Amino acid sequence: MRRKLLAAGLAGVAAAAALAGPAAADTTGETIVTLTVNAAGGLSITVPATANIGNGVEGTTISGQLGPVTVLDQRGSLTPNWTTSVVSTDFVTGGGTSGETIPAINVLYWSGPATGTAGSGTFTPGQPTAAQQTIINVPKTAFSHTGGTGNNFASWNPTLVVNVPDGTVEGVYTGTVTHSVV
Repeated sequence: MRRKLLAAGLAGVAAAAALAGPAAADTTGETIVTLTVNAAGGLSITVPATANIGNGVEGTTISGQLGPVTVLDQRGSLTPNWTTSVVSTDFVTGGGTSGETIPAINVLYWSGPATGTAGSGTFTPGQPTAAQQTIINVPKTAFSHTGGTGNNFASWNPTLVVNVPDGTVEGVYTGTVTHSVV
């Protein structure tokens, strides 16, 4: 009887092993990993603090370069587009009476080509040559960047042209040229 029980027990173990299937294979596990890339900075513009573009007499044109203007885009953007605009105030001396004012309508600007760029995308001067100079009594595009990815920068040395009206009195005239970037 022992033999029958032993045989039945072995048969049961064999049946259980057969039903269990093959031995378990090695398994794998996946981990989703994230990380964050931070931008080094934002979008900024630097301009000369002062500029003296020269001298002349009434009824003539005075022109000169302002010095380097630089846009630095450290936003690390997928679409690092930006546009720089420029606008001028009136130029005045003394008390700013009509004879002591050169209206902003007489102030023209041309960006000229880039003096330096880095990064991908297209850098476009607003006025590449003197033939495209524009009156800046209202904001006008000075320079722009489109396309590419990541960080970039552009520099240019714009020229300011001031048409001095007849009847303008002698003096040192001061105005403000403002560049902004968005």
